[in-house]
Amino acid sequence: MGYKTILTVISTEGQQRQLDAAIAMARREDAHLEVFCLGVDHSQTGYYYAGASAYVFQESIDKAMAAAEALEASVRSRLEAEDVRWSVESAVAQVGGLTTLIGMRARFADLVVLTRPYSENASSDAEAITEAALFEGGAAVLIVPKGELPEDMGRKIMIAWNQSEETMAAVRRALPLLTAADSVEITVIDPSPHGPERSDPGGALAEMLSRHGVNSDIAVLARTLPQTSDIIAQRATEIGADMIVMGAYSHSRFREAILGGTTRNMLGKTNLPVFMAR
Repeated sequence: MGYKTILTVISTEGQQRQLDAAIAMARREDAHLEVFCLGVDHSQTGYYYAGASAYVFQESIDKAMAAAEALEASVRSRLEAEDVRWSVESAVAQVGGLTTLIGMRARFADLVVLTRPYSENASSDAEAITEAALFEGGAAVLIVPKGELPEDMGRKIMIAWNQSEETMAAVRRALPLLTAADSVEITVIDPSPHGPERSDPGGALAEMLSRHGVNSDIAVLARTLPQTSDIIAQRATEIGADMIVMGAYSHSRFREAILGGTTRNMLGKTNLPVFMAR
């Protein structure tokens, strides 16, 4: 079973390359592409406060609606020339309403294609959109750095295996890509001898994958760098991986936001596509 519904969320005119990546993924998977054009009213947090001017509120909403409509028109013009099945919808949300709006659409998608939310060129809404797709939508998310989908993506896949429920969910969601890969490495960093897999880290996962026709190798690495994300990125470069599969936010979002965390660091640094779920 592959990915039959692919969603991408566009909130600025500058996300053309993200749209290109989503189109390429839909073509590759023979999937239906859903494009959600979002107009965001940043002047409001999602509620009305005493003394505020109704006129100011309406003016902000009108601007967001105009932006969403312009985005939808631009996307429709772009997609009319493509050989994929597609649909486009636009909507307006206040900042406080983004989570529900994105989550409702992401929950019916097999895969959400987005760009890196933690980078200098990311849109102001990228982080909220990514987290809404993962948490509220419960969707698998493919992060494409710089909005580019490499033509040969998925030939050499690295699984950043930490024995967590989130990573297991990501592996299950990534099975269509894993079964099509030429090679897969299960990378385990500094596993605890008292963990659930004890003396055979990655062994049970490799066995499960083999029953799906996936031939995988296991690499157990020592913690040679302070941040796990740096070790993952270094290993991916060493083996020539073209995609990383990992769980998202194994800690609480609050802790990730304050301390950073492997998920945030990976999405801010890596130049490889990252497939995430939780």
